Amino acid sequence: MATRDRNAAAAAAAPQLNRGGVPALGKQKAVAAGRADAMNRRAPLGDIGNFVAVRATEGKPQEQVSRPVTRSFGAQLVKSAQANAAAIKNAAIPPARPAPRLERKAPFKPPPPEHVIEISSDSDQSNTQPERSDSSVRSRKKVINTLTSVLSARSKVACGITDKPREVIEDIDKLDANNELAVVEYVEDIYTFYRTAQHESRPCDYIEAQVEINSKMRAILADWIIEVHHKFELMPETLYLTMYIIDQYLSLQPVRRRELQLVGVSAMLIACKYEEIWAPEVNDFILISDSAYSREQILSMEKGILNRLEWNLTIPTSYMFLVRFLKAASSGIKTDKEMENMVFFFAELSLMQYGLVTYLPSMVAASAVYAARLTLKRAPLWTDTLKHHTGFRESELM
Repeated sequence: MATRDRNAAAAAAAPQLNRGGVPALGKQKAVAAGRADAMNRRAPLGDIGNFVAVRATEGKPQEQVSRPVTRSFGAQLVKSAQANAAAIKNAAIPPARPAPRLERKAPFKPPPPEHVIEISSDSDQSNTQPERSDSSVRSRKKVINTLTSVLSARSKVACGITDKPREVIEDIDKLDANNELAVVEYVEDIYTFYRTAQHESRPCDYIEAQVEINSKMRAILADWIIEVHHKFELMPETLYLTMYIIDQYLSLQPVRRRELQLVGVSAMLIACKYEEIWAPEVNDFILISDSAYSREQILSMEKGILNRLEWNLTIPTSYMFLVRFLKAASSGIKTDKEMENMVFFFAELSLMQYGLVTYLPSMVAASAVYAARLTLKRAPLWTDTLKHHTGFRESELM
């Protein structure tokens, strides 16, 4: 029994000596072999024993914990370690500023119109109040045409005074702005001169002074002159100048009946030389008159007419005014053939009428335009543009 107790005590004392004292030889060899392997391998995760080493905070000595780790103690250690790590992190990194919130901009709305308050004096308010009251009273009252208002309206109409707005005068030369031959810059001055020059060297009422000639014979001669003009295909200016020469010569010189056609042939010869580029020869006029007159007679009458007229052939005829007035009647249309043909038809008819010899060429041309517009039913018959360019009112042409 004693021997068994000793062996048990020795067995119990042996581990204590191995723990606290020098380890056994087998264990020393095992430790040396473990150190050699540790040099060749990475270190394990760490000490997994019950002894835990806690990191000390800055400025404090590290306390050695030699107590066994329980669940509550482990949780307390983890909590304190996390608190220490958060304190270190907050001390190293400054607190971040919160990001500014992006406010949504409201859609742009125009500002409401400002209400302007006008401050007026008492006198102005007193003046406006009766006006408002008067207007309200007038609107309530029924408009009654009195005898005075009717008579005044009729007198205005009789005098040509109307309350209608005036028409705008059209620019009839705008289509010819790029035409150098139209001389737009000087055309108004040219026709102002024509209106003044038409009063000079006018034929008079000569039919009573002629013994063997009457108005019917003159009409026959004018009709024959128009046919010859058409056959020779002459310019319109030649026809109107021929009739002026005939009337002017008959106003100054008595002519016998058998020489009336000779006067017409010689007058056309003079007009052709004045207006045409390629004028007909004397032989052409002898043939057209069926050899009724010889060459000497035609040249002799030509000389007599020029001497009697004092070689004054530069006068405005009705054709010159027709061109201008027709342009004003076309209402901005460059070519109105219907109106043009009708105007020239009435103008040629006027050449055959002896009663129009004493009238001014501008009035004859304006009357032809008015008659053409009346025939073609153009409305209005007479515009402010025609009144401006012709210089005549509608009442003067009727």
